[in-house]
Amino acid sequence: MSSLFVDRRGVELELESDAIVFRENGDRIGTVPIMPLTRIFLRGDIGLSAALLGKLGERGVGVVILSGRQGKPSLLLARPHNDASRRVEQIRKSLDAGFCLDLARKFIDRKLARQIEWFDELRESDMQARYEISHAMQLLREHRARLPQADSLGKLRGMEGSAAARYFDGLKAVVPESLHFGSRNRRPPRDPFNALLSLTYTLAHSELAIALYGAGLDPYVGFYHQLDFGRESLASDVLEPVRPLADRFCLRLIRKQTITKEDFSTTESGCLLGKAGRARYYTAYEEYSEVLRSGIQAEVESLAGQIGRAIEAPSFDACDEGQP
Repeated sequence: MSSLFVDRRGVELELESDAIVFRENGDRIGTVPIMPLTRIFLRGDIGLSAALLGKLGERGVGVVILSGRQGKPSLLLARPHNDASRRVEQIRKSLDAGFCLDLARKFIDRKLARQIEWFDELRESDMQARYEISHAMQLLREHRARLPQADSLGKLRGMEGSAAARYFDGLKAVVPESLHFGSRNRRPPRDPFNALLSLTYTLAHSELAIALYGAGLDPYVGFYHQLDFGRESLASDVLEPVRPLADRFCLRLIRKQTITKEDFSTTESGCLLGKAGRARYYTAYEEYSEVLRSGIQAEVESLAGQIGRAIEAPSFDACDEGQP
């Protein structure tokens, strides 16, 4: 186990030694050890003790609170990386327009490369959608080849947006027609597949923010997504090349019928995944998390290397000689 999902109203979580105790109406209903946990996702009317939150932070366990019908995330981050020099270097380079553009191109290039690789697999396994997938692949390759021509972040965003439209044109050919998926839509999602995409992107974004924070980087200071109040711009940056991994997961859920159309309801708040469907979703997400987190970890390590490794603190033995 590395993630704990709690989606149950009226539950209280307390600390007992090195374990989480679950209580409902004062009765003890379960216990989970903290040691194997890296993430806790909470949804619903759930109470946590201050002692438990302190222990989770001490152990490096990030807490993601999904609130409201749309499950908007709030993060309680674990202790950050101890060396602030990496964050200083990140902020310095975020003010370098050339560095930002070069790094942003790399994010989008890896995103398109993963999309093309996945579509190449789908083309071989989905013969009925072979033409649509092949056509989308060709357009994605053309967009990828033009990335070096983007001489500003604005132009790069335009190319990325156009490529995304072509990508979802291809993806809709392999999503069952019964789900009414025609294009990407959000805030709120209007069909079941978009609801799955939004939920998975939300969880992946939260995972990224926690991973970046733990690596000594500020999730709010981005390079492709510029500063915006309340937005974790760097997490949004790194999410771009991770999105195709999330998309694979969503399509697999539908094809294996882990999640079906009947698990969703549509209201004025959009298309929402019901509680029974969420329970199966969380189980499947945890099973897939090794793939997703490996991709996230690779991206965070690559980013840290490009920003600059944390600078070692200088030794003061020589200059402090003779000082008290």
